[in-house]
Amino acid sequence: MQKSLSVYDSDGSTFAPLVVIELVSETKEEAIAWLLNRVRDKQQDGGAELLVEQLTPGAQGTEKDNPNVYVVGASWQRLLYGAEDVGLFKEFKDGSMRGFTYANKHNFKEFQGDGDGFLSMAECQYIIKHGLDNLRAKDEAHVPGYPKMKLYPGKSVIRRMQSKGILVQVFPLHEKEELKRLSFSWFKKIKLSFQPLDDIRHYFGEGMALYFGFLEYFTLALIPMALIGIPYYLFDWEDYDKFTVFAGFNLVWCTVILELWKRLSASLAYGWGTLSRKKAFEEPRPGFHGVLGVNPVTGRAEPLYSNAKRQLRIYLLSVPFVLLCLYLSLYVMMIYFDMEGWALMIHDEEPTFWTGLLLFIPSIIYAVVIEIMNLIYRYAAEFLTGWENHRLESTFQNHLVLKVLVFNFFNCFASLFYIAFVMQDMVLLRQSLATLLITSQILNQIMEAFLPYWLQRRRNKKAHKRMIKTMEDKELPLSEQVKLEADMSTYLGTFDDYLELFLLFGYVSLFSCVYPLAAVLVVLNNVTEVYSDAFKMCKVFKRPFSEPAANIGVWQLAFEAMSVIAVVTNCALIGMSPQVKSYFPESETQLILWVVGFES
Repeated sequence: MQKSLSVYDSDGSTFAPLVVIELVSETKEEAIAWLLNRVRDKQQDGGAELLVEQLTPGAQGTEKDNPNVYVVGASWQRLLYGAEDVGLFKEFKDGSMRGFTYANKHNFKEFQGDGDGFLSMAECQYIIKHGLDNLRAKDEAHVPGYPKMKLYPGKSVIRRMQSKGILVQVFPLHEKEELKRLSFSWFKKIKLSFQPLDDIRHYFGEGMALYFGFLEYFTLALIPMALIGIPYYLFDWEDYDKFTVFAGFNLVWCTVILELWKRLSASLAYGWGTLSRKKAFEEPRPGFHGVLGVNPVTGRAEPLYSNAKRQLRIYLLSVPFVLLCLYLSLYVMMIYFDMEGWALMIHDEEPTFWTGLLLFIPSIIYAVVIEIMNLIYRYAAEFLTGWENHRLESTFQNHLVLKVLVFNFFNCFASLFYIAFVMQDMVLLRQSLATLLITSQILNQIMEAFLPYWLQRRRNKKAHKRMIKTMEDKELPLSEQVKLEADMSTYLGTFDDYLELFLLFGYVSLFSCVYPLAAVLVVLNNVTEVYSDAFKMCKVFKRPFSEPAANIGVWQLAFEAMSVIAVVTNCALIGMSPQVKSYFPESETQLILWVVGFES
């Protein structure tokens, strides 16, 4: 808990500020008063029973500063009751993990005295977020002062105000001392050691810790392949007919590592108390809209949207749009092959050092175009999935992941499949894989590490200097810290991070048998990824709310699907090798049946 900074509530009691609520500067007074009263009201009266106070401008405050910024905290008793409400699991005195209950609090291992330190700051902030999200509209027809902003009984007030643009942002505050310790052990001191996953979980929550745990595990799992790949590349890299052994290793590797990760993930989740935790009942996402009706499950009045209409939108627009994008990707791929043929023709006519370099230019251009297309498609897919009007956030994420994965897989790997199985040109396959992998890694490092840092400095150099002071040297007043963090970039979740790992896993598991250095390059990328991601989380982005998680969710299925495709691909590559073909000199049918049988 952050106790060095404190504010006074309206009743005179002090509390540690944990969460910030920012409303637009022109918000009407009656709406502000109504919201603050709802936040302070007792839970039995439909309130959140939290402590909230307006942030007073500091000595450096200006007229341009938004006056409608509020800090939120809670009494310790409210936080303990909240821990029971959200279903936190804690270690019992007998060593087992059990759901926390206030009545039984003294039987939990780490609960001593009044329980100070029993909950981490991240858990306290999560409890406050849960309390704010569960502020329900009662008998109000609309937000006071905004007659057109309808409220539906039983629906989240915070989500409604966010979706209508009155509420700008809600974010948790950083804790200076703890962040300083975490930064030092995580990325400031370069050393060969495991990441402090328990500390990451303690500060950022289980969802973030599982991502960094998977990143670390994936990197370690690549080391055996990298160690085998280096001598394999040095001694046999020109003899493409000898890739069958490495392809066989790929078959085993991509299957085994995912099964071992599931065991490790379950072990981590059990130790953190999220493995057996029940998922909370999902509320409609803020962007969901529809005609007011009665939910047949809860009996509450809420917006309803016909599933038939949603399916029509999916199949009449979303699916054709995805197919059109796949066609465009295919068209760009054929242009790339034309460029490749042109470069090869020039080199064959007059082989020189410069024409040799020219051979790599088409692949580099194609790799850059792939990244640009992926980025544009990502925004289009997000807009389209929002337009489909899914009721739940989980459903929205599943549809978005499916759209993005299908296109990214086709866009990144279609050319490699074409070269491998249509052209059957292993020299070009190795060159294309190396160029695509190296170029994509360079672009990702620029986009993920250097660009956010540069944009932060360019947007507000003065604020950046204050941030370094706040996080490293000396403590600034609360008002300055809040303004500083409010201007920081918002972390949009682990979606893009998992997507990058998914594509890297594909490059390694599908075709690294013809380019054994792929695993080495991915290991180097992942090592820098750990440090760049850690830097972003601690220095560039606002602190995200912790999200309890028992596994990596839908991404586990995505990696397993890629693993199945990798098995089929490597079996097909083995079947194409001259060594295997020599056993079936007269019958291709027998060869195909052998490959299919080996896959199964």
